Amino acid sequence: MKILAVDFGLAKIGLAISEGALAEPLGIIENKNWETGIKRICQEQKIDKIVVGISEGEMAEKQKKFGVELARVVSLPFEFQDETLTTSEAIAKMREIGKRVKDEDAISAALILQEYLNSKNV
Repeated sequence: MKILAVDFGLAKIGLAISEGALAEPLGIIENKNWETGIKRICQEQKIDKIVVGISEGEMAEKQKKFGVELARVVSLPFEFQDETLTTSEAIAKMREIGKRVKDEDAISAALILQEYLNSKNV
């Protein structure tokens, strides 16, 4: 089963993918054209399911709306996964290995997906 994870942000969206027990960062797309970008990725990668990161407060409401709209656009099953602190964890990991912090949203999506996979014992 191929799973796409989405780290929704107001400006950009981080993406990660898995085809087993390990999540890999896939990239970042601009929020303004997300429908076309994610739909294309789902078709090209033959995605079976989507996992959308969800945080707390006002942003959680925006992420919930996005998740429902995304499921409608791509016609795929989806689940929410807690993403609390994944961006700060991603930045810390990138600094730890000496990488320039620019792809933190894709790394965050990979952390979201890895937590999801671990919780499902994939």
